[in-house]
Amino acid sequence: MGLKITVERTSAPKQKPETSKLSFGKYFTDHMFIMDYDAGMGWHDPRIVPYQPISLDPAAKVFHYGQTVFEGMKAYKTPEGPVLMFRPFKNLQRLNRSNARLSIPSLDEDLVMEALKQLIRVDEDWIPSEQGTSLYIRPFVISTQATLGVSPSEKYYFMIILSPVGSYYEEGINPVSIYVESEYVRAVTGGVGNAKTGGNYAAGLKAQQEATEKGYSQVLWLDGVHRKYIEEVGSMNVFFKVGGKVITPALNGSILDGVTRDSVIRVLKHWNIEVEEKTISIDELVEAYQNGTLEEAFGTGTAAVISPIGELNWQGDKLTLNGGQTGPLSSRVYDFMTGMQRGIIDDPFGWIVKL
Repeated sequence: MGLKITVERTSAPKQKPETSKLSFGKYFTDHMFIMDYDAGMGWHDPRIVPYQPISLDPAAKVFHYGQTVFEGMKAYKTPEGPVLMFRPFKNLQRLNRSNARLSIPSLDEDLVMEALKQLIRVDEDWIPSEQGTSLYIRPFVISTQATLGVSPSEKYYFMIILSPVGSYYEEGINPVSIYVESEYVRAVTGGVGNAKTGGNYAAGLKAQQEATEKGYSQVLWLDGVHRKYIEEVGSMNVFFKVGGKVITPALNGSILDGVTRDSVIRVLKHWNIEVEEKTISIDELVEAYQNGTLEEAFGTGTAAVISPIGELNWQGDKLTLNGGQTGPLSSRVYDFMTGMQRGIIDDPFGWIVKL
């Protein structure tokens, strides 16, 4: 690693929120990690400091050209006490793939992992332990060079902030209703859809807003070229159980390579359930619904883990899945994944990292 991480503890600890009031990303812990990049020096000065605002020049490139990436992962407090993280190196590898796509200098993954562990230890008493709660971890990079030239920045901040969270959806593990989006596009192959960058999420806000106004929790995205092939649901990957087999859209350059997605695929194969990554059209899905073979659907992501889909609205037609109830496979996957993450169920894959 080479670089030594310094620690400055806060002199004014915050009051911690009541667990019952936790939502997603509303509260933040006492400390954060920050590290600088300067061309010619590389990444330097890694430090844990009290959580605080940052000062940026109005010309910082992040404001004008969106050169930024982020990640999302979680830490869990187990009944016995140890803090667990779920496949953190997989997230850090993806962070560097996003960096490469956005022309951001790569990070030393071992150094970032050590910083993450130290930061969590400093703020360990912020981790909630109740069922459905966790400590959400948000690493991110922003470009900070103060110049309006359209070129990769020569200065960056890499930061990690922590947030105690409850369930991502107010519905919890109950099914959500989804509006199939046919007008707006999230990403296209060759763009930045497979990188975790802010612009992907900004591009989805309008469709999400309109879906919410129609009474739906999220949108199901179709591809940006043909407007017929299923890609993601909201900011999550999506799975369908059709005729006993589980299918999920194949990674095509515009779909994010989700850590939870990969984990679910491996869990299903571990259970000897057939899984296929393939191109799926909305017409195929409607046909499967009409002939009675579409059994379940669910989204997967770090924030919600598993989000069952109870209804799809496609061009005004409402497709109700599994009677609008959480399906047995969705429940089984959710219970197994969350049980493993919390140390209640044995991890057969070697994914859990214990602090």
